[in-house]
Amino acid sequence: MSNETYRQFDPWRPSPVKEISRRQIVETHYFNVDHVSYESNQIGSFERYFVQENNGDTVAVLAVTEDGMIPLVEQYRIANHRWTLEIPAGHANNPSERPTDVAKRKLAKEAGFDADKFTQFTRFMNTPSYSTQHTSIFFATGLKPVSRQEIGPETPRSDVRLVSVNEAYEMVVNGTILDAKTVIAILRLKSGSLQHLNDSQ
Repeated sequence: MSNETYRQFDPWRPSPVKEISRRQIVETHYFNVDHVSYESNQIGSFERYFVQENNGDTVAVLAVTEDGMIPLVEQYRIANHRWTLEIPAGHANNPSERPTDVAKRKLAKEAGFDADKFTQFTRFMNTPSYSTQHTSIFFATGLKPVSRQEIGPETPRSDVRLVSVNEAYEMVVNGTILDAKTVIAILRLKSGSLQHLNDSQ
């Protein structure tokens, strides 16, 4: 057993490094890349590159039909050269688009559903070592089919698979589903921790 005094975790305690300079080197609609110089008491100066997310959080939607099925979208991810199964997700088109509006738009466009109710149930940091990106996940219920749209040139023939909670959980466990937001959403649903969101409907 450690003899060290217990210290409550504080995520906002002072930074151990000092930022010296920052320069934007890439600008896109979804994100920018900054080159940042720091000063450290231990090693002196050092440099890092950071991705700065634009227009607020990434928004994802865990939708469940009345008969307990989850729509998962097949997408081809160019950076990893593979197909994935994911819950619908995306970014705001502009700073004024609200997260619930993004959730509604992406659920319809990618999965082909509208929903009576959207409730945010979690928010997480995607890659805190080099990005400011956060993802907010909404729980959508009261689904109604609507027309789907093309989701991008990299995925010209995207399909939607409707799977049960248990099937989705098995795909997480066996490594079929690797997308982080989808893994988090399915594990939360499987744990039963989202059940109270239906109680207020």
